[in-house]
Amino acid sequence: MSKLSISGYFVSEKVKGKEYKQGSSPDRKFRALPITVVVLLLCALSFYLGGVFCSDKHKLLERQVVVAPQTPKKVAVASPQLKSVVFPECGIDHQDYTPCTDPKRWRKYSYNRLSFMERHCPPLFERKECLVPPPNGYKVPIRWPKSKDECWYRNVPYDWINNQKSNQNWLRKQGEKFLFPGGGTMFPKGVGHYVDLMQALIPGMKDKSIRTALDTGCGVASWGGDLLDRGILTMSLAPRDNHEAQVQFALERGIPAILGILSTQRLPFPSNSFDMAHCSRCLIPWTEFGGVYLLEIHRILRPGGFWVLSGPPVNYQNRWRGWNTTIEEQKADYNSLQTLLTKMCFKQYSKKEDIAVWQKSTDNSCYDKLAKADSYPPKCDDSFEPDAAWYVPLRPCVVAPDPNLKKTSLKSLPKWPERLHAAPERVGIIHGGSAGAFNHDDSKWKVRVKHYKTLLPALGTDKIRNVMDMNTVYGGFAAALIDSPLWVMNVVSSYSINTLSVVFDRGLIGTNHDWCEAFSTYPRTYDLLHLDGLFTAESHRCEMKYVLLEMDRILRPNGYVIMRESSHFVEAIQNVAKGMKWSCQKHDTEYTLEQEKVLICQKRLWYSSGKKTTE
Repeated sequence: MSKLSISGYFVSEKVKGKEYKQGSSPDRKFRALPITVVVLLLCALSFYLGGVFCSDKHKLLERQVVVAPQTPKKVAVASPQLKSVVFPECGIDHQDYTPCTDPKRWRKYSYNRLSFMERHCPPLFERKECLVPPPNGYKVPIRWPKSKDECWYRNVPYDWINNQKSNQNWLRKQGEKFLFPGGGTMFPKGVGHYVDLMQALIPGMKDKSIRTALDTGCGVASWGGDLLDRGILTMSLAPRDNHEAQVQFALERGIPAILGILSTQRLPFPSNSFDMAHCSRCLIPWTEFGGVYLLEIHRILRPGGFWVLSGPPVNYQNRWRGWNTTIEEQKADYNSLQTLLTKMCFKQYSKKEDIAVWQKSTDNSCYDKLAKADSYPPKCDDSFEPDAAWYVPLRPCVVAPDPNLKKTSLKSLPKWPERLHAAPERVGIIHGGSAGAFNHDDSKWKVRVKHYKTLLPALGTDKIRNVMDMNTVYGGFAAALIDSPLWVMNVVSSYSINTLSVVFDRGLIGTNHDWCEAFSTYPRTYDLLHLDGLFTAESHRCEMKYVLLEMDRILRPNGYVIMRESSHFVEAIQNVAKGMKWSCQKHDTEYTLEQEKVLICQKRLWYSSGKKTTE
């Protein structure tokens, strides 16, 4: 039996039962013939492989012109796709298409805890390569602040929610418009009166201590809209459910909102981020499943933050008859809720009529008690990453505030607007972060935004209301636009360093997201998308074509895109943009860098041919 080395020579050979190692010569005549044959065979093989290599080399070079750039893994080392492509329109039945929360795919997933309403993105082979059309009769949205009170019916042509909720003054159809009177299930006297009562219970809403809020089960976001006038920035959250486009109504009005549900996964926000959270008869079963939904609210509220509840079981003594239940059941529910909140280190702060307020404790001794073996809910162990929030399952344990962080509690933060430009304490625990890096980023974006306004005069005017920074670091782009009549959804990539806590600490809002997937929003919900080197950072993971198609889906007709990218990608982006009916212009950066350019694009308004999608 023969053994070969890497070079192809015999290492050992057994002959007539004896082993002869390389270098021994049992018979020179015996070895001469095989060596000659091997040499001739190697020469022939070399000649043959040389011909094959030269032929394949030419074929490879030909393929590199067209095929190689289409593979996302090669984008960073080869020229991106230069070939122009024209995308067809999706069917008119896709006008409200939300790929990762698509009702047509719900039956594939569990109904347990409504998990079918969570994000479930289609596999690659089911992705749409078409342009989502607007509804027939779509009009340019009404501008802010008028949009807070009315929008075009044809832009969000949903009748179910109007028929079911008009008696509660959520909204009312009048002629070609939906009107938003500011009513709600728990505020029949109007949202303004409701928030006035809340402000009387929580002084921090008046003195600028409270800046960020989360509204779970937001309806048409009237609560968040009212708080904007009071200097409080609210993230309105609702699933895509039978209430038909709550989040789309909110965004059409110019109010921050995102699709989401408390079910089996964490919400896409870091720990200790919101100053206040709110539920107005949102029908979330707070005390069920081990209290995991309340535990998630606890996680995302900063120490000293407030949780506000109106609706069952608050004020059960006077309300139980209208809730199809008994007073005994509602009393038991309220006592269970109060007990669970106390165990989680919440304290009842105030209560009046239909509104009850609890405050998250800043006392570390309360959380130390949860470390005992018989405590429930228990304190989360050290393996529990509190800020991880992208497809992370909910766990029945309490996230205790980091005792080493002294300035993340609500009372320790500067009041608004001073906190916007103050380097947060948490920037120092982020990899590569520091107060100096934060201040440099803050100054850099002031210069950049000033340059952007010369390239896009609409920026900073009432033509642009809903803005997304697709890959922010510290929220510098949003901070530089703070005096403009707009709000910014700050997105931090789930695959980059998680800096989202810094964004919230400075009084801004945002979310984690992976741009290889669709964003949690409806079509036509943003006036401006901004990105800074997104394709340079993510092209090894995400195919550029799908990212651009997703941008087209969520961008409003006549909306704008500002892309700050490596020159390496700009021409390829322009070619794909043409196929999406965008018009683009390439500009120099503020420092006229050759290796980096700014691409300003605008999406054209077009209408569907009326055809339905053929599956």
